[in-house]
Amino acid sequence: MDKKIKIVISDLDGTLLPAQGEVSDCDIKTLDKLKEDKIVRVIATGRNLYSALSVLSDDFPIDYLIFASGAGIFDWKKRELIFSQHLDSDIVFKLSSELIKQETDFMILDTIPNNHQFAYYRSGKSNPDFDRRLSLYKPFASPIGNAEDTRRDACQLLVILSNCVYGFNELKAKFENVKIIRATSPLDHESIWMEIFPLHISKAYGAEWLCQHLTIDSKLSMVIGNDYNDLDLLEWGQYPFVVSNAPKELKDAYKNTRSVDESGFSIAIEKVLNSDPEENSGIKKATRR
Repeated sequence: MDKKIKIVISDLDGTLLPAQGEVSDCDIKTLDKLKEDKIVRVIATGRNLYSALSVLSDDFPIDYLIFASGAGIFDWKKRELIFSQHLDSDIVFKLSSELIKQETDFMILDTIPNNHQFAYYRSGKSNPDFDRRLSLYKPFASPIGNAEDTRRDACQLLVILSNCVYGFNELKAKFENVKIIRATSPLDHESIWMEIFPLHISKAYGAEWLCQHLTIDSKLSMVIGNDYNDLDLLEWGQYPFVVSNAPKELKDAYKNTRSVDESGFSIAIEKVLNSDPEENSGIKKATRR
């Protein structure tokens, strides 16, 4: 009988990796078992490559890393970059000019693989989470002196807002022909991060590119996430799950598993691999949107 899945794609922070802790032994064993079953293992994260490599050991049991929300893909075994995209300098300049006009704090991340380096604009308004990220990456950050400093190719722009969905939507409406991804801050777990990429970029795009690269039918995919920046991926995957620590909006729309602290990843895998065909066919919720 054909396998129900041939590729598993999981978010990292809050899905496989707890906020305070390490990937559970149970989830590590599940990843090892997937290898035995010849199922491709992928992590899809919003982290840049530098950040992902800082929390995942070289022998971590995966095959590919989709990073920067789909803007880059790294072959984990060969230790080489196999895909990357960026925003052209003219687009970056146009976006930056509008953000400066709006007196909004933002960062321009360098092109892959150096997207842990960035230039930043600081409006002077109180923005603790922006300052927190700035402090974390201080050796790699340089201030924007004038508008012309923003005319550069970039992996993405990162805007850090207070926890205000209205402010996010109002700002989002000002931009066209770019991909805007909403994420919850991995630093204070409250602030809203607006990530601006080339129009087609998303975790789902990276997943589809990788499936085509490996000649895998995307209908044989399982995905699992925990936050708004996983929405494209959850909509793309044939068997989508969210952990119980995800926002209620996501839990209402997708199959649920236990929390990241309870090895929800492993439980979701078991549900898919051990379910009968009828249950598999109904694994996507009718309420997905």
